[in-house]
Order: sequence, then structure tokens, then C-alpha cells
Amino acid sequence: MSTSLPSRPTIIVKELSSGHRSRILRHFLALDQSDRMLRFGSSLSDESITRYVQGINFSQDNVFGVFSHSFHLVGVGHLAFIPPGDPPAGGVAGKMAELGVSVSARARGMGIGSKLFLRAAIHSRNANVTTLYMHCLSSNKTMMHIAKKAGMQILKEDGEADAYLKVLPADPRSVLKEAMQEQVALFDYTFKANASAAMRFFGLGKKDKS
Repeated sequence: MSTSLPSRPTIIVKELSSGHRSRILRHFLALDQSDRMLRFGSSLSDESITRYVQGINFSQDNVFGVFSHSFHLVGVGHLAFIPPGDPPAGGVAGKMAELGVSVSARARGMGIGSKLFLRAAIHSRNANVTTLYMHCLSSNKTMMHIAKKAGMQILKEDGEADAYLKVLPADPRSVLKEAMQEQVALFDYTFKANASAAMRFFGLGKKDKS
């Protein structure tokens, strides 16, 4: 009899587009007040979150998501490129990007946050970003763990933390790796979307609202 522990499900990260804006909004609105505090640094109201999502510029920023087997959006990473001459605290020179990550309460403990971070990191590398930046409350143990595991420099002040990661220059291998990841993610997304549509067609499942 096998005594091996069950393996974690495979986490696949898909780049999102403006067509996913409503799903992204539902994901954020489903966060409770404490989770909103950890993600945004304050307990944003529904109205403020709506304005934030409506203001995401998909032609400038990149948003990544993780979909569950039931085609629910359970993780979101927003990679925003910081305009030159407008660096966050720390005054790091070069091209910078800021990453914010959130994971649905029911999907935690599976490594989704780490996968979103890695997907954003390789995209930053291929976009010639020199420094990846994250700002969060120092009480956000999950993000602090991800930052430390990635070897990020962490600066703490007044209960808040800034984390900086120097990004390696792009090379053919990193470009190919990202392209392959997105191809796999597209296949996974299409499969889950079709399966969800079939379930609804045959009345075997409720319409996805996340």
C-alpha cells in the first residue's frame, strides 16, 4: 500500500486581458476586509475596488491569473510598470515594475502566490525591467515569505515593507520559456472554458460568477 502524500495540483498562470475585467473585479470584491488590507494596504470599499479595476490599463500593465478546475479566477497578479523618474521609496534607478498579488481564501496553501510571482518575474525580465518591486504590510506573512524566498531586499518602516528584486537581463532562453508557459496556459484556459460551458449546457453546474 502506498504511503505517499497526495501531490499539489499543477498551478498554471494565464495572462489576462481587458475581456477578463469583470472576473478580476469579482475576484477582488470577494476578498474580505482583512484580505483587502493585505492586498491594497487599506480596507478598500467596493466602490474603490471597482474604480481600481476599471482603471487598469491592459496596454501598459500586465495582469496574470490562475483559474481553478471549475473555471473560477482564484489568483490575480497585477504587474504595473513605474514611469521613469517616479520610483517608490528606496530610490532604485532603472526600469521598475510593481507587483501586487491576491489569492482567494479557498485557494490558499497551494503555491498560487509564488507561481504568480514567478510568472511576473520572467515577464519583467523579458520586458527589460531592472528591478521588481512589491509594497505590502509587514504583517503579510505570505508575501514576505515569497519575497524572502526570491532573495528580495526588504526594507521595513512603520508596519509596511518594500521589497526589491534585481532582475537579470533577458536572453533567448527566458523569452522561449515565457512563450511556452503562455502556450500551456492558453491550452489549459481553453480546456477549462469549454468544460465549464459544457457543464452549463447540460445543466450540470452553475454559471461561473468569478
